[in-house]
Amino acid sequence: MMTGREWRLIELEVHDAFTNMAIDEAILVSVSLGKAPNTVRFYRWRPSAVSLGMFRPVEQDVNLEACRRLGVDVVRRVTGGGTVYHDEEDEITYSVVVRASDIGNPDVQASYAILCSGLIEACRLLGLRAELNPGGPRACPNIVIGGRKISGNAQAWRKGTILQHGTFLVRVNLARMFTVLRAPWPLPLDEVVEKARRKITSIEDELGRPVSIREAYEALREGFSRALDVELVPGSLTDFEAELAAWLRDNKYRSEEWNLRGVRARAKMACMA
Repeated sequence: MMTGREWRLIELEVHDAFTNMAIDEAILVSVSLGKAPNTVRFYRWRPSAVSLGMFRPVEQDVNLEACRRLGVDVVRRVTGGGTVYHDEEDEITYSVVVRASDIGNPDVQASYAILCSGLIEACRLLGLRAELNPGGPRACPNIVIGGRKISGNAQAWRKGTILQHGTFLVRVNLARMFTVLRAPWPLPLDEVVEKARRKITSIEDELGRPVSIREAYEALREGFSRALDVELVPGSLTDFEAELAAWLRDNKYRSEEWNLRGVRARAKMACMA
């Protein structure tokens, strides 16, 4: 039995988009029901994927034809926030599932500051100075270095339990990113990339040297442990979580009704017109 300062660690693993989102939700359900301890999990995406915030419109944010052509999965998250490209080679994603009472019952903005401190500490361990950019009242906070985003984050709450997950850009391919995402600027791709370069960065860009996934992962693991003042104890999913994740993957996250909400409804309305 883990103590209050011991949290479960799900070490770096690789799954497709539907499995990744199903596991995160299964852990959220499990912790909220008292069936599992507070958990930090790290993962990658194979194949690369686009994830949409709970309320984001697919057609506005995603070039579905480009995703199909390039073999990029599209999945909707249970969390809010924007639409994100997850490259299978260039990114580590983290998730933290924690009972709010175990971190002082913060409000939403304070909880972001607490949990994002793991990312800031990871950057410090790599030799970089990062800070939290809280954004506007409706925006999800980002982690920035020199004003450029290196990590986007999003949350969902259930029965006093927080799921926060987000990106950690080890490298970034802006041309590929804005081939599958619809840019907010009506410009040719090369101009979009130049504009985005002023807003988005990566660990390698900031350090000016190659950084392996292993090096970045070790910094993240140690960063979250230090910042949250917890011991991360390697573990695995419970049987309950594994079974729930399998059900969620097949019945929710692989479903067009979930992932493409709005697209099918508008198509039906067009056919009825």
